[in-house]
Amino acid sequence: MDKKPAKNPRLRPHAKSFFGNLHELLTPAMWKQANSARGARKKSPKWSTQPLVLTLLAITWCCGDSMAERFEAAKGFTAVCLRKRRGPGKTAQGFQEALKALPIGVLRVLAAGVRRRLLALFDLHSDGFVVFGCDGSSMVTPRVAELERRLDPPVKKNNGSPQVWVTALVHLRTGLLWNWRFGKGYNRERSHLLAMLPTLPAAALVVADAGFNGYELACALTEAGVSFVIRMSGKDRLYTQKRIDSKDFAEGEVWLWTQEAQKENRAPLRVRLIRIRAKRRRDVWLLTNVLDGKRLTAETAGRYYRWRWENEGLFRTFKRTLAKVKLMSRTVRLIHREAEGALLATQLLLAQRMQTMGQQPSKKAETDRCSPRKVLLVIRNVITGKIDVRDQETFAKCLQDATREDRQRTSLKVKRKWPRRVKHKPQKPPRFLTLSKQEKALAQKLLAAAA
Repeated sequence: MDKKPAKNPRLRPHAKSFFGNLHELLTPAMWKQANSARGARKKSPKWSTQPLVLTLLAITWCCGDSMAERFEAAKGFTAVCLRKRRGPGKTAQGFQEALKALPIGVLRVLAAGVRRRLLALFDLHSDGFVVFGCDGSSMVTPRVAELERRLDPPVKKNNGSPQVWVTALVHLRTGLLWNWRFGKGYNRERSHLLAMLPTLPAAALVVADAGFNGYELACALTEAGVSFVIRMSGKDRLYTQKRIDSKDFAEGEVWLWTQEAQKENRAPLRVRLIRIRAKRRRDVWLLTNVLDGKRLTAETAGRYYRWRWENEGLFRTFKRTLAKVKLMSRTVRLIHREAEGALLATQLLLAQRMQTMGQQPSKKAETDRCSPRKVLLVIRNVITGKIDVRDQETFAKCLQDATREDRQRTSLKVKRKWPRRVKHKPQKPPRFLTLSKQEKALAQKLLAAAA
């Protein structure tokens, strides 16, 4: 007997339910690793690892003005996903106590597993590179005594709440969140990036703004085998062997060297400076350690830097779409776990459409990027029961149109000027210094010793 044709053959081969997508990213092996990271107990807790983490993720996706209100919807979602297991706890207070006792390493083990799954599921390469953007932002917390005492003070004195700084790595072509790092101390982006270097895959290229400049960071990236494209500003000093005119400069090799490095007898770093000319704004000066102009052309470097806006888009998704401008927890332990869980939920949300459609990202980045808001609305329909958590066809169809708008704008998005907004100051070009005879001799000596 002939088999009946599929109702929707275009969706059938790759259609997955929301639960299927989560199972594909959070595999059983990863849950075993998370249980090991949590540690063995003589008696099984009321909140085991899997329902505890799933409830934490669902709280990020749910609607609600308070943590207790979101918990009620998240608890029901977890019970439906794990319907063949013992139900989770029933009270928000019990959930908070279980989350407080959860080691932070459990969430980081799951995040590392998701990164491995992203590499296995999707082709993240662009012209031989895996391009990541790096940027940081701050998150506001409640004004309670413990947080004011142990977290960073507000940027504006006597006018704000304690803050937590987060630095994130984003895959620029697809907008997928790759990794993140929290820390105490305002504007700790460079140290956070250094801590995240071991998590980068082979052929990684980091794109960053002028806040990531400097000799130390460039040397660390080069020693780790990571390529970079970093914007230069007027604070940077670059050495050249011959005197050059910045007005006519387009592209060429320069040396990144500081006075401190010379005193410590550290070799200069050979880098390549690229000038991207702009029609209306000031030119953009990009520094890269990819010396081969054929491997990374000026046009490609400029395109990668334009993609860097995905970092800003990620923080907008996290703070505005997921309503994480202000975290809800009131202790340091819960703040860290809430933030880790919320960013893990953001990472899983951004991967939903690519998983469901079963497509490898094409070279046109604009067609691969999903709309986080539209995906979130579909997930909320799953949580509220409008779409069954194991319904493949309906979930896939709803995500089919969850893409960003693709149209040519004829007007600005901003209708009027923001009150009290600080006027943007464009970056000035870097300063060029010519090596003296003594500096040339020292540079050659140090480079020969390093070789």
